[in-house]
Amino acid sequence: MRLNKYIADAGAASRRGADKLIEEGRVKVNGKKVTELGFVINESNDTVTVDGVKLKPVNRRIYIMLNKPKGCITAVKDDRGRKTVMDYVECTDKRVFPVGRLDYDSEGLVLLTNDGDLSYKLTNSANGITKTYVVKAEGELKSEHITQLEKGVILDDKMTKPAKARLLAYENGISRVQITITEGRNRQVRRMFEAIGFNVIFLKRTELGGIKLGGLPRGSTRFLTAKEIAALKEL
Repeated sequence: MRLNKYIADAGAASRRGADKLIEEGRVKVNGKKVTELGFVINESNDTVTVDGVKLKPVNRRIYIMLNKPKGCITAVKDDRGRKTVMDYVECTDKRVFPVGRLDYDSEGLVLLTNDGDLSYKLTNSANGITKTYVVKAEGELKSEHITQLEKGVILDDKMTKPAKARLLAYENGISRVQITITEGRNRQVRRMFEAIGFNVIFLKRTELGGIKLGGLPRGSTRFLTAKEIAALKEL
């Protein structure tokens, strides 16, 4: 088994996070530091530690949905002492980690799991997993602006992939827009609106890979249903 998969299966990090731990020299196999990505271990006989703590792969997979509130970061911990999504997860004694990112000032659907393979699938941009957001922006977005969002805008010298967008309402100088993207660039939706001249004052993720937030209260969690888990694994 690849070392990063073993670490992810143990719930210590996502597959990408495991690669980072390895690169930082924080992982040892049988007492020897390993920094080689792609390193293969014998999970039956080898002993793996992260920061001196022995890992043991878990068998039971856990899948949790959180309606993330504003004012917390999508991480397991924060060296600046800010609140994280883990402060809202009280429904499990197993170690889980957030799938992907949702920025500090945004709210909505965040998945947490100890399934490293699924996390990798959902966060790998090559897989084109859909993410849907409701955005409130200052000013009136017209049809040409919606078309711009859908065709793509230039971010970091690279065009964004085609998106789906529609104006939900315009009232009191505020446009409410639903947008679906298939990428996960840093603060992408906010920056897309900025690129066409609009300031986002509210952003909420309502759907990920076809799984909907629904009426889950802000700051609350629930376990995914078997049907939802199966749907994500079939993406």
